[in-house]
Amino acid sequence: MSISLPPSFLSPSSTGYVHAHRILHSPTPPMSILRRLTLPFYSHLHLHLHRRRVHYSLNKRRRVSHVAAAAAALRQDTTVWTQAPLAFIEPAAESLFHATINVSDSPDLASSHTSAGQYLQLRVPDVEKPTFLAIASPPSLAAVRGEFEFLVKSVPGSIAELLCGLRKGDFVELSQVMGDGFHVDRISPPEEYSTVLIFATGSGISPIRSLIESGFGANKRSDVRLYYGARNLQRMAYQDRFKDWESSGLKIVPVLSQPDKSWTGETGYVQAAFSRAKRISNPKSTGAILCGQRQMAEEVTSVLVADGISSEKILKNF
Repeated sequence: MSISLPPSFLSPSSTGYVHAHRILHSPTPPMSILRRLTLPFYSHLHLHLHRRRVHYSLNKRRRVSHVAAAAAALRQDTTVWTQAPLAFIEPAAESLFHATINVSDSPDLASSHTSAGQYLQLRVPDVEKPTFLAIASPPSLAAVRGEFEFLVKSVPGSIAELLCGLRKGDFVELSQVMGDGFHVDRISPPEEYSTVLIFATGSGISPIRSLIESGFGANKRSDVRLYYGARNLQRMAYQDRFKDWESSGLKIVPVLSQPDKSWTGETGYVQAAFSRAKRISNPKSTGAILCGQRQMAEEVTSVLVADGISSEKILKNF
């Protein structure tokens, strides 16, 4: 026998609905009732309950999504922006620029730069969207002279391009200094980590400069190599600093992917140049520092780990 139910019966406020819901969700519904309830009743009631559960789940997800969006907006609004004048801007290499910003009037901002590899956000006038820049100067420069130095790659249509078009005295906005920088303590003391392999490409040399000029005990290590990749010498920044860097105990290996015919050094990509050289005598006493293109970082990391170097000793600043 089939039971015909009026539409009002399926209303959540109806007595029949509540009674049936209790029966169907009780641990052991009475057999006399189950015998009288036919499949159409079960299907209709179960579909109704399922739709209510789906509706509740969707509303809950929407509420969670709105809360997450509001929280994200709040986090964004908490960024503290500090105005600071541009003290210096000039070409560093093809499509690369040196930029110096005076933060001497913002001692809290200047003193927050404590480690090589840290970065911040920068906004140019009349543009709300910021760009991220790694600080190229060592922390001591901010402490002594109240300045942050950057190596900026000018990409057409980018915030960086607008920055490179500014003049001395123009004001920009800086966020607080971000990140922990390179955890050099993981490859210290120098006597226990005698080999340090450094890899950088393009403008990724920026935080590496900060590291080298901050001093990380290169002169106390027996083998410190910097594999520095660029398209050609015209796109390689900081060549005027190479001699000073080498005097601190660093061996620089320039690697050019598209050199001219007169080039006799390493060619291709830094990961290939390193694979050709290798010479890792003791993986347990070896550390590495990487900054630059993601593909380079991933491939170099794979090679180093395969050679027995602990991933904890491979340092990155992001």
